[in-house]
Amino acid sequence: MTVQVKQISIEELHYEEDLYIDVRSPAEFAEYCLPNAINIPLFTNDERARVGTTYKQKSQDEAIELGLSLYVPKIETFYKSLKGLQEEMPNRRMVVYCWRGGMRSKTVAGTVGLLGVKCYQLTGGIRAFRKIVQVGLEKEAERKRKYLIVAGHTGSRKTEILQVLQNRGYPVIDLEQLAGHRGSVFGHIGVNPNSQKQFEYLLMKRLEEIGNSPYIIIEGESKRLGRVVIPDFILKGKENGKRVELVYPFWARVEHIYQTYQPQNYKEKIQEAIGKISKYLTHSLKNEIIILQNQGEYKQLFAKLLEEYYDPRYAYTFDTYQSQASIIEFDELDDGVEKLISFIEESVSR
Repeated sequence: MTVQVKQISIEELHYEEDLYIDVRSPAEFAEYCLPNAINIPLFTNDERARVGTTYKQKSQDEAIELGLSLYVPKIETFYKSLKGLQEEMPNRRMVVYCWRGGMRSKTVAGTVGLLGVKCYQLTGGIRAFRKIVQVGLEKEAERKRKYLIVAGHTGSRKTEILQVLQNRGYPVIDLEQLAGHRGSVFGHIGVNPNSQKQFEYLLMKRLEEIGNSPYIIIEGESKRLGRVVIPDFILKGKENGKRVELVYPFWARVEHIYQTYQPQNYKEKIQEAIGKISKYLTHSLKNEIIILQNQGEYKQLFAKLLEEYYDPRYAYTFDTYQSQASIIEFDELDDGVEKLISFIEESVSR
Protein backbone atom coordinates (compact mmCIF):
# COMPACT_ATOMS: atom_id res chain seq x y z
CA MET A 1 0.00 0.00 0.00
CA THR A 2 1.32 3.42 -0.94
CA VAL A 3 0.12 6.90 -0.16
CA GLN A 4 0.69 10.01 -2.19
CA VAL A 5 1.63 13.01 -0.07
CA LYS A 6 -0.83 15.82 -0.65
CA GLN A 7 0.87 19.15 -1.09
CA ILE A 8 -0.29 22.70 -0.49
CA SER A 9 1.36 25.96 -1.54
CA ILE A 10 2.10 28.95 0.65
CA GLU A 11 -0.57 30.95 -1.21
CA GLU A 12 -3.23 28.42 -0.22
CA LEU A 13 -2.63 28.63 3.54
CA HIS A 14 -5.21 30.03 5.92
CA TYR A 15 -2.89 31.46 8.55
CA GLU A 16 -5.39 31.74 11.39
CA GLU A 17 -7.17 28.48 10.67
CA ASP A 18 -4.63 25.86 9.59
CA LEU A 19 -2.74 23.71 12.08
CA TYR A 20 1.00 23.83 11.41
CA ILE A 21 3.33 21.00 12.36
CA ASP A 22 6.98 22.05 12.22
CA VAL A 23 9.23 18.99 11.96
CA ARG A 24 12.52 20.91 11.99
CA SER A 25 14.92 20.69 14.92
CA PRO A 26 14.16 22.62 18.13
CA ALA A 27 16.93 25.13 17.35
CA GLU A 28 15.49 25.88 13.91
CA PHE A 29 12.01 26.22 15.37
CA ALA A 30 13.21 28.57 18.11
CA GLU A 31 14.73 30.88 15.51
CA TYR A 32 11.71 31.17 13.23
CA CYS A 33 8.38 29.42 12.69
CA LEU A 34 4.97 29.78 11.08
CA PRO A 35 2.26 31.45 13.19
CA ASN A 36 1.20 29.27 16.14
CA ALA A 37 3.08 26.27 14.80
CA ILE A 38 3.66 23.17 16.94
CA ASN A 39 7.18 21.74 16.93
CA ILE A 40 7.35 17.94 16.65
CA PRO A 41 10.95 17.56 15.49
CA LEU A 42 12.04 14.76 13.22
CA PHE A 43 15.58 15.12 14.62
CA THR A 44 17.06 16.61 17.77
CA ASN A 45 19.62 19.39 17.29
CA ASP A 46 22.47 16.88 17.64
CA GLU A 47 20.83 14.37 15.28
CA ARG A 48 20.32 17.02 12.63
CA ALA A 49 23.99 17.96 12.90
CA ARG A 50 24.99 14.30 12.50
CA VAL A 51 22.86 13.87 9.38
CA GLY A 52 24.24 17.08 7.89
CA THR A 53 27.83 16.06 8.59
CA THR A 54 27.24 12.64 7.05
CA TYR A 55 25.81 14.27 3.92
CA LYS A 56 28.80 16.60 3.56
CA GLN A 57 31.58 14.19 4.47
CA LYS A 58 30.22 10.91 3.07
CA SER A 59 27.22 10.84 0.74
CA GLN A 60 23.55 11.62 0.34
CA ASP A 61 22.64 7.93 0.48
CA GLU A 62 24.42 7.43 3.80
CA ALA A 63 22.77 10.58 5.20
CA ILE A 64 19.36 9.21 4.16
CA GLU A 65 20.11 5.86 5.78
CA LEU A 66 21.17 7.57 9.00
CA GLY A 67 18.09 9.78 8.94
CA LEU A 68 15.79 6.79 8.51
CA SER A 69 17.47 4.90 11.34
CA LEU A 70 16.87 7.89 13.61
CA TYR A 71 13.27 8.36 12.48
CA VAL A 72 11.94 4.79 12.53
CA PRO A 73 11.91 4.49 16.36
CA LYS A 74 9.90 7.72 16.49
CA ILE A 75 7.13 6.74 14.06
CA GLU A 76 4.76 5.64 16.83
CA THR A 77 5.30 8.92 18.67
CA PHE A 78 4.65 10.95 15.53
CA TYR A 79 1.52 8.98 14.74
CA LYS A 80 0.07 9.32 18.24
CA SER A 81 0.92 13.03 18.44
CA LEU A 82 -0.57 13.97 15.07
CA LYS A 83 -3.54 11.63 15.48
CA GLY A 84 -4.26 13.23 18.84
CA LEU A 85 -4.07 16.74 17.39
CA GLN A 86 -6.37 15.75 14.54
CA GLU A 87 -8.95 14.37 16.97
CA GLU A 88 -8.60 17.41 19.23
CA MET A 89 -9.01 19.87 16.35
CA PRO A 90 -10.92 17.99 13.62
CA ASN A 91 -11.93 21.12 11.73
CA ARG A 92 -8.39 22.41 11.23
CA ARG A 93 -6.35 21.43 8.19
CA MET A 94 -3.02 19.93 9.25
CA VAL A 95 0.03 21.20 7.34
CA VAL A 96 3.45 19.65 7.89
CA TYR A 97 6.51 21.69 6.95
CA CYS A 98 10.29 21.80 7.19
CA TRP A 99 12.83 24.29 5.83
CA ARG A 100 12.50 23.78 2.06
CA GLY A 101 9.57 21.40 1.79
CA GLY A 102 11.97 18.52 1.32
CA MET A 103 12.56 15.09 2.73
CA ARG A 104 11.80 15.76 6.41
CA SER A 105 8.24 17.02 5.93
CA LYS A 106 7.56 14.56 3.11
CA THR A 107 8.71 11.64 5.26
CA VAL A 108 6.49 12.59 8.19
CA ALA A 109 3.45 13.51 6.06
CA GLY A 110 3.80 10.32 4.04
CA THR A 111 4.19 8.06 7.08
CA VAL A 112 1.27 9.40 9.12
CA GLY A 113 -0.82 9.68 5.95
CA LEU A 114 -0.27 6.00 5.33
CA LEU A 115 -1.51 5.37 8.87
CA GLY A 116 -4.70 7.34 8.30
CA VAL A 117 -3.82 10.85 9.54
CA LYS A 118 -4.92 13.35 6.91
CA CYS A 119 -2.32 16.06 6.40
CA TYR A 120 -0.59 18.16 3.77
CA GLN A 121 3.04 18.94 3.04
CA LEU A 122 3.87 22.62 2.54
CA THR A 123 5.70 23.01 -0.77
CA GLY A 124 8.74 25.21 -0.46
CA GLY A 125 8.66 24.89 3.32
CA ILE A 126 9.06 27.84 5.61
CA ARG A 127 11.55 29.30 3.15
CA ALA A 128 8.60 30.10 0.86
CA PHE A 129 6.95 31.96 3.74
CA ARG A 130 10.19 33.82 4.36
CA LYS A 131 10.22 35.05 0.76
CA ILE A 132 6.69 36.43 1.12
CA VAL A 133 7.78 38.39 4.20
CA GLN A 134 10.82 39.79 2.38
CA VAL A 135 8.74 40.86 -0.62
CA GLY A 136 6.20 42.49 1.69
CA LEU A 137 8.89 44.53 3.45
CA GLU A 138 10.33 45.58 0.09
CA LYS A 139 6.90 46.89 -0.93
CA GLU A 140 6.55 48.73 2.38
CA ALA A 141 9.92 50.40 1.78
CA GLU A 142 8.46 51.94 -1.38
CA ARG A 143 5.40 53.37 0.38
CA LYS A 144 5.14 56.99 1.41
CA ARG A 145 4.13 57.37 5.03
CA LYS A 146 4.72 60.02 7.64
CA TYR A 147 6.53 59.00 10.81
CA LEU A 148 6.06 60.23 14.36
CA ILE A 149 9.03 59.38 16.55
CA VAL A 150 8.41 59.21 20.28
CA ALA A 151 11.69 59.89 22.07
CA GLY A 152 12.79 60.47 25.64
CA HIS A 153 15.45 59.60 28.19
CA THR A 154 15.84 56.04 29.42
CA GLY A 155 12.96 55.18 31.74
CA SER A 156 10.51 57.74 30.32
CA ARG A 157 7.83 55.05 29.87
CA LYS A 158 7.80 55.46 26.10
CA THR A 159 7.02 51.81 25.47
CA GLU A 160 4.12 51.74 27.90
CA ILE A 161 2.59 54.84 26.36
CA LEU A 162 2.94 53.42 22.86
CA GLN A 163 1.31 50.17 23.97
CA VAL A 164 -1.70 52.11 25.27
CA LEU A 165 -1.95 53.97 21.97
CA GLN A 166 -1.72 50.73 20.01
CA ASN A 167 -4.49 49.20 22.11
CA ARG A 168 -6.61 52.24 21.25
CA GLY A 169 -6.14 51.66 17.56
CA TYR A 170 -3.32 54.05 16.70
CA PRO A 171 -0.79 52.90 14.03
CA VAL A 172 2.01 52.10 16.45
CA ILE A 173 4.90 49.81 15.59
CA ASP A 174 6.36 48.70 18.90
CA LEU A 175 9.84 47.77 17.70
CA GLU A 176 11.00 46.67 21.13
CA GLN A 177 8.10 44.26 21.49
CA LEU A 178 8.66 42.84 18.00
CA ALA A 179 12.38 42.39 18.70
CA GLY A 180 11.86 41.01 22.20
CA HIS A 181 14.49 43.48 23.41
CA ARG A 182 14.34 46.86 25.16
CA GLY A 183 17.27 48.40 23.36
CA SER A 184 19.94 48.98 26.03
CA VAL A 185 22.60 46.60 27.27
CA PHE A 186 20.01 45.58 29.88
CA GLY A 187 17.37 45.13 27.18
CA HIS A 188 17.32 41.32 27.11
CA ILE A 189 16.64 40.93 30.84
CA GLY A 190 13.28 39.35 31.58
CA VAL A 191 12.26 38.98 27.93
CA ASN A 192 12.83 36.50 25.08
CA PRO A 193 14.76 38.12 22.22
CA ASN A 194 13.56 37.25 18.72
CA SER A 195 15.69 36.35 15.72
CA GLN A 196 15.94 38.67 12.72
CA LYS A 197 13.62 36.41 10.72
CA GLN A 198 10.97 36.27 13.43
CA PHE A 199 11.20 40.03 13.94
CA GLU A 200 10.68 40.69 10.23
CA TYR A 201 7.65 38.40 10.13
CA LEU A 202 6.11 40.14 13.16
CA LEU A 203 6.91 43.53 11.61
CA MET A 204 5.25 42.55 8.34
CA LYS A 205 2.21 41.27 10.23
CA ARG A 206 1.92 44.55 12.15
CA LEU A 207 2.25 46.60 8.96
CA GLU A 208 -0.58 44.59 7.43
CA GLU A 209 -2.69 45.35 10.51
CA ILE A 210 -1.94 49.06 10.15
CA GLY A 211 -3.01 48.91 6.51
CA ASN A 212 -3.21 52.18 4.62
CA SER A 213 -2.57 54.52 7.55
CA PRO A 214 -0.82 57.65 6.22
CA TYR A 215 1.46 57.73 9.25
CA ILE A 216 3.26 55.38 11.66
CA ILE A 217 4.24 55.92 15.28
CA ILE A 218 7.54 54.43 16.49
CA GLU A 219 9.92 54.84 19.37
CA GLY A 220 13.24 56.53 18.66
CA GLU A 221 15.37 53.39 18.52
CA SER A 222 18.92 52.88 17.30
CA LYS A 223 19.78 50.68 14.32
CA ARG A 224 20.03 47.58 16.50
CA LEU A 225 17.76 46.10 19.15
CA GLY A 226 19.80 43.27 20.60
CA ARG A 227 20.54 40.95 17.69
CA VAL A 228 17.85 42.49 15.48
CA VAL A 229 18.70 45.07 12.81
CA ILE A 230 15.98 47.63 12.09
CA PRO A 231 15.13 47.90 8.35
CA ASP A 232 16.52 50.90 6.51
CA PHE A 233 13.10 52.25 5.53
CA ILE A 234 12.18 52.62 9.21
CA LEU A 235 15.50 54.28 10.02
CA LYS A 236 14.91 56.68 7.14
CA GLY A 237 11.42 57.41 8.46
CA LYS A 238 12.94 58.09 11.85
CA GLU A 239 15.46 60.54 10.38
CA ASN A 240 12.84 62.46 8.39
CA GLY A 241 9.88 62.18 10.74
CA LYS A 242 8.33 64.49 13.29
CA ARG A 243 9.72 64.03 16.79
CA VAL A 244 8.11 64.40 20.19
CA GLU A 245 10.18 64.32 23.37
CA LEU A 246 8.62 62.81 26.49
CA VAL A 247 9.90 64.38 29.73
CA TYR A 248 9.30 62.34 32.87
CA PRO A 249 10.66 63.16 36.38
CA PHE A 250 14.10 61.75 37.14
CA TRP A 251 13.25 59.69 40.21
CA ALA A 252 10.08 58.42 38.56
CA ARG A 253 12.33 57.14 35.76
CA VAL A 254 14.54 55.42 38.31
CA GLU A 255 11.52 53.75 39.90
CA HIS A 256 10.24 52.64 36.49
CA ILE A 257 13.61 51.10 35.59
CA TYR A 258 13.74 49.35 38.95
CA GLN A 259 10.26 47.84 38.42
CA THR A 260 11.07 46.89 34.83
CA TYR A 261 14.34 45.06 35.45
CA GLN A 262 13.48 43.51 38.82
CA PRO A 263 17.04 43.34 40.19
CA GLN A 264 15.91 41.06 43.02
CA ASN A 265 15.26 38.39 40.35
CA TYR A 266 18.00 39.18 37.83
CA LYS A 267 21.08 40.13 39.88
CA GLU A 268 23.52 38.10 37.79
CA LYS A 269 22.20 39.35 34.45
CA ILE A 270 22.35 42.95 35.66
CA GLN A 271 25.92 42.39 36.79
CA GLU A 272 26.79 40.95 33.36
CA ALA A 273 25.19 43.93 31.62
CA ILE A 274 27.12 46.39 33.77
CA GLY A 275 30.29 44.50 32.93
CA LYS A 276 29.66 45.10 29.22
CA ILE A 277 29.58 48.89 29.65
CA SER A 278 32.21 49.12 32.39
CA LYS A 279 34.91 50.14 29.91
CA TYR A 280 32.90 53.28 29.16
CA LEU A 281 32.53 54.25 32.83
CA THR A 282 34.94 56.38 34.81
CA HIS A 283 37.02 54.68 37.48
CA SER A 284 35.13 56.42 40.29
CA LEU A 285 31.73 55.54 38.79
CA LYS A 286 32.72 51.89 38.42
CA ASN A 287 33.72 51.78 42.09
CA GLU A 288 30.44 53.40 43.14
CA ILE A 289 28.45 50.93 41.05
CA ILE A 290 30.28 47.97 42.60
CA ILE A 291 29.62 49.25 46.13
CA LEU A 292 25.93 49.93 45.42
CA GLN A 293 25.51 46.53 43.82
CA ASN A 294 27.14 44.74 46.76
CA GLN A 295 24.84 46.63 49.11
CA GLY A 296 21.77 45.83 47.01
CA GLU A 297 21.05 49.54 46.53
CA TYR A 298 19.75 49.15 42.98
CA LYS A 299 17.68 52.32 42.84
CA GLN A 300 20.77 54.37 43.69
CA LEU A 301 22.75 52.28 41.20
CA PHE A 302 20.25 52.98 38.39
CA ALA A 303 20.21 56.65 39.32
CA LYS A 304 23.99 56.82 39.01
CA LEU A 305 23.94 55.11 35.63
CA LEU A 306 21.26 57.48 34.36
CA GLU A 307 22.94 60.60 35.66
CA GLU A 308 26.51 59.83 34.63
CA TYR A 309 26.18 57.47 31.66
CA TYR A 310 22.82 57.18 29.88
CA ASP A 311 21.59 60.77 30.14
CA PRO A 312 24.83 62.32 28.81
CA ARG A 313 24.85 59.85 25.91
CA TYR A 314 21.23 60.66 25.13
CA ALA A 315 21.91 64.40 25.25
CA TYR A 316 24.73 63.96 22.73
CA THR A 317 22.48 62.03 20.35
CA PHE A 318 19.63 64.50 20.85
CA ASP A 319 21.86 67.37 19.69
CA THR A 320 22.66 65.57 16.41
CA TYR A 321 19.08 65.67 15.12
CA GLN A 322 18.30 68.26 12.46
CA SER A 323 14.68 68.88 13.41
CA GLN A 324 13.26 70.35 16.59
CA ALA A 325 11.29 68.07 18.91
CA SER A 326 7.98 68.99 20.46
CA ILE A 327 8.12 68.58 24.25
CA ILE A 328 5.52 66.75 26.33
CA GLU A 329 6.02 66.87 30.11
CA PHE A 330 4.03 64.54 32.34
CA ASP A 331 4.04 63.07 35.85
CA GLU A 332 1.55 60.22 35.41
CA LEU A 333 1.20 57.64 32.61
CA ASP A 334 -2.41 58.56 31.80
CA ASP A 335 -1.47 62.24 31.51
CA GLY A 336 1.36 61.40 29.11
CA VAL A 337 -0.97 59.27 27.00
CA GLU A 338 -3.62 61.97 26.69
CA LYS A 339 -1.10 64.69 25.90
CA LEU A 340 0.49 62.58 23.18
CA ILE A 341 -2.91 61.74 21.70
CA SER A 342 -3.77 65.43 21.59
CA PHE A 343 -0.49 66.14 19.82
CA ILE A 344 -1.16 63.38 17.28
CA GLU A 345 -4.68 64.60 16.54
CA GLU A 346 -3.57 68.19 16.14
CA SER A 347 -0.40 67.83 14.11
CA VAL A 348 0.15 64.31 12.75
CA SER A 349 -3.04 62.51 11.74
CA ARG A 350 -4.34 65.31 9.51
